[in-house]
Amino acid sequence: MKNAFPLFAFIFLFSFTIKGQELLTEKNNFTHQDTLRGTITPEREWWDLTYYHLDVKIAPETKSISGKNTIQYTVLKPYSVMQVDLQEPLIITKVVQNGEELQVRHDGNAHFITLIAEQEKGSIQSVDVYYEGKPKEAIRAPWDGGFSWKEDKNGIPFIATSCQGLGASVWWPNKDHMYDEVDSMLISVNVPKNLTNVSNGRLRSIEKQSDNTVTSHWFVSNPINNYGVNVNIGDYVHFSEVYEGENGPLDMDYYVLRDNLVRAKNHFKDAPRMMKAFEHWFGPYPFYEDGFKLVEVPYLGMEHQSSVTYGNQYKNGYLGNDLSGTGWGLKFDFIIIHESGHEWFANNITYKDIADMWIHESFTNYSENLFVEYYYGKEAGAEYVIGTRKGIRNDRPIIGYYNVNKEGSGDMYIKGGNMLHTLRQLIEDDEKWRQILRGLNKTFYHQTVTTQQIEDYISQQSGIDLTEFFNQYLRDTRVPTLEYSIENNELKYRWINIVEKFDMPIQVTIDEKEQWIFPNAEWKTMAIEGEDIVVDPDFYVDTLKL
Repeated sequence: MKNAFPLFAFIFLFSFTIKGQELLTEKNNFTHQDTLRGTITPEREWWDLTYYHLDVKIAPETKSISGKNTIQYTVLKPYSVMQVDLQEPLIITKVVQNGEELQVRHDGNAHFITLIAEQEKGSIQSVDVYYEGKPKEAIRAPWDGGFSWKEDKNGIPFIATSCQGLGASVWWPNKDHMYDEVDSMLISVNVPKNLTNVSNGRLRSIEKQSDNTVTSHWFVSNPINNYGVNVNIGDYVHFSEVYEGENGPLDMDYYVLRDNLVRAKNHFKDAPRMMKAFEHWFGPYPFYEDGFKLVEVPYLGMEHQSSVTYGNQYKNGYLGNDLSGTGWGLKFDFIIIHESGHEWFANNITYKDIADMWIHESFTNYSENLFVEYYYGKEAGAEYVIGTRKGIRNDRPIIGYYNVNKEGSGDMYIKGGNMLHTLRQLIEDDEKWRQILRGLNKTFYHQTVTTQQIEDYISQQSGIDLTEFFNQYLRDTRVPTLEYSIENNELKYRWINIVEKFDMPIQVTIDEKEQWIFPNAEWKTMAIEGEDIVVDPDFYVDTLKL
């Protein structure tokens, strides 16, 4: 199946699939604020998050919010200063512990609280951080982040948050570094009574207030990363189903605008199809206790944990377009599949530092072709992932800068997906590969991780030293190129454009026979009868015939 889709259109569309806020833009000069945001500072490292209660009032008419976040923590070692993050123009109005108001020193978006009470190692403590203001408005959500203050076609407020990369502190005070996920969380959101708020986890209750507002209480029982926390507010209607998954019955809930109920009931059939495919490839859905939700929002979508947001206009593909140019991308709704794939890679397995964002995006990009393969066959899945290669830029390494909240190249999506597809070929055992993917989600269940942990696990489980493989694809911009010549029935070949010690074997077809060759940086020769070789397209490499 082919779909004529011009290259320039592909690149334009793909540039808008990158979801992180203020992400994937070149920046080499880092500031004091970048360090405060991206480093595990002394004021962060001494305490371990255990529980949040975010209690916030949202006023659509003034585009303002106010409330408090109760931060509960375990003391890891005695210390007297705590860093909490909240971005301007929001302000912290006061911080209270044990009934006493505390002194706060403000340093841009980082706020340093001087604690009075003894912080004894092992003790469980809490502080209440009160705040208010008009949060940053997202102009082009979800790419720039903040609050989306929109209206539906009936003029009813339609509001949502999105904040990956930019950080959750753009709208609520928290420990805004990915290394420390809170263990559980209560999200209480007060809105006008004609509106419904949907957040992460399960709805505990809805309280009617005397001022013509309602407060919904959503409880998240699993660890959650800060940017995964969201509020979605609108004239929602709800429908649901129960999916019989690997770990038993799973509640799947859907919240859509009232006028879209009929089309959503038909279109959201991709959600249980997604669940079936991804439980096969990655293992049980990681958040059975909190259920799965798909929530309509006024922007494209985001992987908010157990509250995946959707704005793909009820179209297959990416806004109706096939990012692979093969036709297979129109067999599914890109946002439902991609953003839900993040439940395993982003929300279950989470990077500690955004420099390792490839752990989220490479595996989730790769999940798209695994979905295609599950329903349409291995060849279709391969065609899909290979078809996306036209969007690879090789502009910067996939891994970014550590400790300054800076991710790597947008190639972490398509190049990362093609890297994993190439790796599958090296393993040469599809069931072993599936067990590696499932094993990742079991071994690192509800954990924050580093690139090195992921690399070491795959090397260990595959039985292949993949050090140079990952160095080539994650830390270098060059595409490994098989340079070769054929003369007098002799094939001469080697790798060029490679990191030191790169020696990846590759499958080629010679005289209509598939075989492996084992190039490295030195010239090798072998006798052949044919006039040319064909490199297996499942490998993301270039070739150069001399």
